[in-house]
This record gives sequence, structure tokens and C-alpha cells, in this order.
Amino acid sequence: MTKEALLKHVDAVIAAPSCYAGLKKKAEAYRAAVGKADEKEAAKALLAELKEDVQSIDAVIPFFASDKAKEIFGADTAASLLAQANEVKAKGGDTCFCPACSNGKTILDNASVLLG
Repeated sequence: MTKEALLKHVDAVIAAPSCYAGLKKKAEAYRAAVGKADEKEAAKALLAELKEDVQSIDAVIPFFASDKAKEIFGADTAASLLAQANEVKAKGGDTCFCPACSNGKTILDNASVLLG
């Protein structure tokens, strides 16, 4: 994957409604550092944050089944998200399907591009 293509995934993480503030801050800091002397350090910080934040499908399934998910999303949406998560897992997916996690996983899978 080219760096330009991977930067689109960084932008997608930043834009994702499911991206929490701490990850968004690290992704924005990385984008601001691209082409500058501190780019590699910002990339390392972003990758470390992604390793903490990108959720497995096995982690989100119980969450979407929980009362907390029903409280946050409403019962119908939580049920829909649970069904989608189960479908992702049934098809062999191992990562949460939200835009922040799916794009974050792509970034992690291509970390050498950011660090190169």
C-alpha cells in the first residue's frame, strides 16, 4: 500500500463518528507531522494508540448485546449492530466493523509504510 493510500485511512479514522477523542488527536497530530522532522515519532504514537483502541469482533459482540449498548444506541440499533457484528464474525472477520476500527486495522497492517 502506498503512503498516499494509507493517509486516506488516517483521514477516515479522523472523520469516523466512532473515533474517540484521544485517537482522533493522535491521528490529527500524525497528519500535521507528515513531511516534517517529527513524522516518525507521530506515526509511532498513532500506531501505539491504534493498538490500544482497535477492537476485535469478539470484544464488540458482547458489548452490542449488553444493556449499556441498548442505553447508548437504543434497543433496535443495538440489535442491528449485534446482528452485523455476528455476520462479520461468521464471514471470518476479526475486527470491529466501525469506520475507526476497520480503517485503524488497515493502518496497523501497513505500519511499515508510516514508519518507512
